[in-house]
Amino acid sequence: MKQPKTRRVAVMLDLGWALKRHTAVFAGTQRFAREHGWTSTVDEFARDTLLRRSSKSVPYDGIIARASKRLAEQAARHHLPLVNVWFSSPARDMLPGVFGDFAAAGRMRAEHLLARGFRNFAALVSRRDLAHDLEGREFQRLVCEAGGSCATAEISMDPYRDLAAWRRTVRIIADWMDGWRLPIGVYVGADQTGRYVAQTCLARGWRVPQEVALVCGRNEESYCLHPRPSLTSVEMGYERVGYEAAQLLDRLMNEDARARRRRAKAEPEHVFVPPLALVVRESTDFCAVEDELIAASMEFIFANSHRPIGPEEVAQAVITELRTLQRRFRTQLDRSIAAEIRRVRIERAKRELAQTDESMKTIARKVGFVKPKQMHQVFCRDVGVTPTEYRRQRRVH
Repeated sequence: MKQPKTRRVAVMLDLGWALKRHTAVFAGTQRFAREHGWTSTVDEFARDTLLRRSSKSVPYDGIIARASKRLAEQAARHHLPLVNVWFSSPARDMLPGVFGDFAAAGRMRAEHLLARGFRNFAALVSRRDLAHDLEGREFQRLVCEAGGSCATAEISMDPYRDLAAWRRTVRIIADWMDGWRLPIGVYVGADQTGRYVAQTCLARGWRVPQEVALVCGRNEESYCLHPRPSLTSVEMGYERVGYEAAQLLDRLMNEDARARRRRAKAEPEHVFVPPLALVVRESTDFCAVEDELIAASMEFIFANSHRPIGPEEVAQAVITELRTLQRRFRTQLDRSIAAEIRRVRIERAKRELAQTDESMKTIARKVGFVKPKQMHQVFCRDVGVTPTEYRRQRRVH
């Protein structure tokens, strides 16, 4: 019996940049490679490798890359499957690709700040970085639809390239912050810039998160964890992006000639991987509602939602009548006390599902549901998918 051919795959991901959009994507491709017996080669100059070869001497069966236009042209010349993982790639519309769902990440950030009662917002984006641009636009759309205002500023894609660029960036950020109305919920596209904004807030005497709540970047821990305050961020799940890219490439390499011709005439396939989780840290650990009774109630809910509490327990904790508290919740947050308790429990369940391998029974008990069936019903109604499907969507397998 003829043995299946060992696939030879090149990976071109700018691994000199120690960021998750490079290293975690690479880790995902290598997991798939191990599982399927690929021979995987890191080739950061794949375009030049192809340029010097005839079609018969190409050393690869496929490529996963942060693809340039020239690489796309060389791959097409050799009829070589190429999967792109760079959302801002100039060749994005030419190639099949797998990307993080940046629109979903923008909505996730906005929903997080809205749920904490903020009504003033600000966003710092780079329009040339299409991922940050899309995320920022979706963030702004959602907060404006909710009746908030959003002060948006734009910086260059690489504000740290030289001292002159950084000085321009500092001026832009200062002017942007001068126009804020506190308290405010802020989105910053990049982790490193988010750290600078946090430092500038403290230098101005603004409290984080009491006056400025920050949601920043792609959860690069080196920037998010230190110094304090630690920064709330979104874990995009880049390892799954790499795994899905390898899975797509595997399918393309297995196509017959007729399927490849059909694909060449069609729009390239693009897969969007949902964010793994919002990682909540000190920079948003605050409820920005002017009503002190509501703020105290929400703090009690955050601290005790894992227990079997209901509206009565919340009213008792803040020493007020249940009917009064219900009315003020409706007026201030446009939702009931019970709905807020469910929302906090569901957000915690999402993080547990995405970040742990614990059973549904354990997670349900841990986040405050009496039984897994109750969590399943609430999750399906509020999120639109089952807890199992939510976990599957955010895992590599």
